[in-house]
Amino acid sequence: QVQLVESGGGLVQAGGSLKLSCAASGTFHQINIMAWYRQAPGNQRELVASITSDETTNYSGSLKERFTISRDGAKNTVLLQMNSLKPEDTAIYYCNAGVQEYSYDLMYDTVWGQGTQVTVSS
Repeated sequence: QVQLVESGGGLVQAGGSLKLSCAASGTFHQINIMAWYRQAPGNQRELVASITSDETTNYSGSLKERFTISRDGAKNTVLLQMNSLKPEDTAIYYCNAGVQEYSYDLMYDTVWGQGTQVTVSS
């Protein structure tokens, strides 16, 4: 089984920065896409950013101006650098990965982390 463990969340003032980290552990063949999602109270979970195994990135809306996703493929770790944080960025941030457990698997399993709270005060 694969586990995703997030870290780096916390409380920060508006305009501050945080860096989230998500590390995959367990036994698997490879991970293709890794992503960060977030869910604010009363809202649906939404994509923040994603990155493929060849480091192609995708961002939601204008978040690219303030957020940067990166990946250490050798360590199966994905990072999210968040700058110029705003109160509306307050949410639980979840790590997500597409995991191929065995080399002969045709499908990738979707795995979620437990989430890390980010709170931005005004």
